[in-house]
Amino acid sequence: MQSDRRAVALALGLCYVVLPARSDEIRYGFGHTPSAAEIAALDIDARPDGQGLPPGHGSVQDGAAIFATKCAICHGEKGELVQPAGNALAGGQGTLASPKPVKTIGSYWPYATTIFDFVRRAMPFNAPQSLSNDEVYAVTAYLLSLNGIVAENTVLDAKTLPRVTMPNRDGFTPAVWPEKRASQR
Repeated sequence: MQSDRRAVALALGLCYVVLPARSDEIRYGFGHTPSAAEIAALDIDARPDGQGLPPGHGSVQDGAAIFATKCAICHGEKGELVQPAGNALAGGQGTLASPKPVKTIGSYWPYATTIFDFVRRAMPFNAPQSLSNDEVYAVTAYLLSLNGIVAENTVLDAKTLPRVTMPNRDGFTPAVWPEKRASQR
C-alpha cells in the first residue's frame, strides 16, 4: 500500500516537472501562427438571409461544366448517387415521409445558401476550398437546376441566391442567430 502511494506521488511529481504549466507552452515543431489574411480566408459564413455571402456570380450553364469536371466523379453526371464515393444530390422529392427517405438538395435542404456554404467549405472532396466564388455560385445554380428549383437560364449571386425558396424550407425550425437571441432577452 505504501509503495503504491509512493509510485503515485513520483508519477505526479514527474508530471509537474516534465509537463508545461500551460497548454499554450506546448510546442509540436510544425505549423505556424496564422496571419490575419489566413484567418479571414476561413471566415465563411453564408446565412439563410444571404448575410456573409461573398461577391461573385455563376450560371447554371457554367455550373454544369464545372460539375462535369470536378464533381461528377463522386456525384454522377446528374447528381445521382455514385457508390461508394458520393451522395445523391438530386431527386428524392416526396420521399421524406416514406420509410426510406432520400435526402437530397431538392427534397431535404431548407436553404439555397446552405448549398453554397457547403460547396465552398468542403468541395470538391479532393481539394476543398479550391473553387472560386464564381465557380461555387455556378455549381450551386447547377445543383438547384438539377432539382427543378431554378430555371436553366438562372444566374446566382449574393442577392439572388437567398431569394431561392427551397421545397423543404418549412420542414425545419427557423434558426435564431446569436445577435437575435441577445436582443430577445
